[in-house]
Amino acid sequence: MPRTIRAIDYYYVKVVDRPGEACRVLKELADHGVNLLVFHIIPGSAASTQLALFPEDVDNLVEALDGSGLDLNGPLRALLIQGDDELGALVEIHRRLYDAGINVASSSGITDGRMGYGYVVYLRPEDIDRAASLLET
Repeated sequence: MPRTIRAIDYYYVKVVDRPGEACRVLKELADHGVNLLVFHIIPGSAASTQLALFPEDVDNLVEALDGSGLDLNGPLRALLIQGDDELGALVEIHRRLYDAGINVASSSGITDGRMGYGYVVYLRPEDIDRAASLLET
């Protein structure tokens, strides 16, 4: 598969930091047919945790959590990059960002076990569109 780069919206909710909270939110989303492209748990304070939700359909996510008591924060944007897994697959991405003076605030990547990878890149909001454009070429 050729490399695809897209700027995507994501949201986060804060939950109490205790076993089962992520499962509760994920079940609520699944029950409402919300397909997540990315799900990421981010440590918060000693009492809370943030769940980052990257929905395929934003309206479906908003509707699913309406009335849930969860405060949906966003939209925020990140880059979702997918491509063929090969040695050094992320080197070119980071080289291009570095050459353009774009700093990566955070990122997370994984291979899919079928010779592909997914990579989420968090950048400053003002860098998202420029980064997406320069990585597409």
